[in-house]
Order: sequence, then C-alpha cells, then structure tokens
Amino acid sequence: MEEQDLATSRQPQSTMSTALSQFNVPPALKFFISNLKNLVPIQLTADTYAIWRLQLLQHFTANGFAAHLTGETPCPTTSSHPDFNLWTLVDRNLITALLSTISPSILSYVLSSSSAQEVWSILERLLQPTSRSRVIQFKHKLHQLQMKDRSMQQYLAHIKLLVNSIASAGSKIDSEDVIPTS
Repeated sequence: MEEQDLATSRQPQSTMSTALSQFNVPPALKFFISNLKNLVPIQLTADTYAIWRLQLLQHFTANGFAAHLTGETPCPTTSSHPDFNLWTLVDRNLITALLSTISPSILSYVLSSSSAQEVWSILERLLQPTSRSRVIQFKHKLHQLQMKDRSMQQYLAHIKLLVNSIASAGSKIDSEDVIPTS
C-alpha cells in the first residue's frame, strides 16, 4: 500500500518534469534577460525614450530577438503548432526583460500587454510624439540662442548641449542649423 502511494506521488512529479523539460529557456535568452538591466542602465522615462529605444533595439538585434519587438516573428497561430510553446516562452521572457527597464510612471501603460511587440508599439505610440516635440523645442532654443554675457566657452558648450540633446531625441541636425546667426 505504501509503495502504491509512493508511486502515485511520483507520477505527477515525472509528468511535471517532462512538461518542464519542454520549456527550457535557451541559454542565449537566459544570458540576455539576466544582463539586460546592466546593459541598459537608463530606465525608460518620457525624457529618456530615444536613448532607451536605441540601446534596447541594439541589444535585442545583437542577440537575435529584435523580430519579437518589430513583429517580424509573429506568434504561431495555433497552440498545436510545434513552435508555439517556444515562441511563447521566449516572448514572455522578453516582456519581463523589457518591463525591468521601464520606470513606474510609464509601466502602467504596458502592464496588460500580451507580447513584446505590443509593449514596444505602445511605447512608440506613447513616447514618440514626446520626442518630436522635444526636438522642436531644442531646435527653437538653438535658433534663439545668443551669446549675451556668456564667455565663448560657455556659449559653445551650450550650443553643444542643445545639439547633443537634439541628437539624443532621435533627430539629425544640419551643420547650417548650428552656425550662429548673430
């Protein structure tokens, strides 16, 4: 009787271990998700979107997971598809990694997302306009900048700061825009 109880208690264990063996996290993904927060030390806020996006996209691309963000690797349509479980495992881990780099103020917008691509597209829709308006603000400041009572070094440092801010917000700037008019 005791042997039968022991055998019965082992059966779910072996079924569980068989099920879990199908869900091994690939080593490249395991390394990527455990190090992403160190690789992208800037937490996403409304002000850091352009830099955060660039860094994340570079790391996702370098590790072969960018297609999950862009939707180029869609979820298999049925759960009976052989790649469905692996795709789901990878995508859920990528969502976890993404969420670990987002500030609490932005996190609430993506909590109900069901895929990494959905998180990515929500953030683009939410924060891309902010970047555009910031570029316009910085360009306006750059065009209105005057030397006034600043030293040449302070004046040029301020120009450099504005140009770098424009670039970090995701826009290119022509050298003609940097040349002072007066």
